[in-house]
Amino acid sequence: MNFELSPIESRVLGALIEKSLATPEYYPLTLSALTAACNQKSNRDPVMSLGYDEVLEALESLTKLHLVWEKGGAGGRVPKYAHKLADTLTKAIDFPPRELAVLAVLLLRGPQTAGEIHTRCGRMADFTSLEQVEATLHTLVERQDGPWVVELPLERGRRERRYAHLFGGPVSAMVEPQEARSAPAGSGLAARVSNLEGKVDSLLAELEALKKALGG
Repeated sequence: MNFELSPIESRVLGALIEKSLATPEYYPLTLSALTAACNQKSNRDPVMSLGYDEVLEALESLTKLHLVWEKGGAGGRVPKYAHKLADTLTKAIDFPPRELAVLAVLLLRGPQTAGEIHTRCGRMADFTSLEQVEATLHTLVERQDGPWVVELPLERGRRERRYAHLFGGPVSAMVEPQEARSAPAGSGLAARVSNLEGKVDSLLAELEALKKALGG
């Protein structure tokens, strides 16, 4: 790849991928809905508080890189935005749904183990086993137009290796995910609460977008 995305650009791209798979009925996204998706307080690491100007600047950069495109906006319509990582005419970069789901999780949450990815892809892809997730990760590591993902060295105190995306350039040093710093190891309750909060945040963002569309 010939680009290195900033953290904000990675968040914007990850949010677009996530919503295209999890809630296709509300996709593409308006600037308002996209900003809300970027600023969700759960299923995001780190949590961000981006303004419209910051998201719009990231969209402009991603558009120049042919990773995002603007749909509509003519005749007084509200512009909407979509990623260009699948079903594109040029097929310059084309990922199937399972690969997109894995990339979305890594872009939005940082480095993850295969097991964590399997759990968090539930609303985006039809993974039926951990082995399918691992096979998808290996494909992203070995793709001829990549690599797009890297397997990180096994860390002290961990039994499983984590994986990270390479959209932001080479990975040198990784930080523990936010939830791992704040929740006890093996806390299933924290994971379930985080998942539910993510669904609520997503529904609120979709409701806000629908209100604006109806009002327009």
